[in-house]
Amino acid sequence: MSVCYNWSCSAEAWVSFPDPLLAGVAGLLKGTGSAAEERERIAQAVGQLYGEAARQSPISDDRPGNTADAESPGRMDCIDHATTTTRLLRLLEARGWLRWHRVLEPALRAPYIVNQHFAAVLEEQAGPSDDALAAERALAAPVPAPAVPDYIPVLLAQCDCQAVLADLPAPPAPPRPVERHPGARYVVDSWFVLPGAAPVVLPLANWLKGEGPDVD
Repeated sequence: MSVCYNWSCSAEAWVSFPDPLLAGVAGLLKGTGSAAEERERIAQAVGQLYGEAARQSPISDDRPGNTADAESPGRMDCIDHATTTTRLLRLLEARGWLRWHRVLEPALRAPYIVNQHFAAVLEEQAGPSDDALAAERALAAPVPAPAVPDYIPVLLAQCDCQAVLADLPAPPAPPRPVERHPGARYVVDSWFVLPGAAPVVLPLANWLKGEGPDVD
């Protein structure tokens, strides 16, 4: 895929992700138990892909914000980042590695015309059912049957004492329902960080109000 740089996608460079890296990203995103967990892992995955892209292109010179790298041939503004990050997210989506989110078009926040800012956007989906998640967990990590002390059957055979039953181990607790917010939107903003670092993930509503690291 191509990455944008030199502000407003005025230049692009093609990069190729090696199979071991993609396999690692696939493993990172596999089996996430909630949308929140998937967002954390998406940020890690995007950071890893950016790190590889930086090894193959001028964006290795990019620095957070716009001022620290204003003269660099690999500088990236928020348009470069929003475009490139959206492409990376669509790569993950196209390979079927996102189970809790879908990728939307970049968002714009513009408190002033001269201070516009773009970022990639994810929308949370319903995801698998709690029953499906419970079945996956059971297959991934089978819970052994509780061990019954040797003396319990003997005592139960000798008396009908409820106190004996108190020594029996408690069965495993059922899995807690997963918190879901279908339709909730989040920005994935790599403009705030160095190439290779996990981008900032924020609720879209918070980001639109100006939340995020203090970067010029």
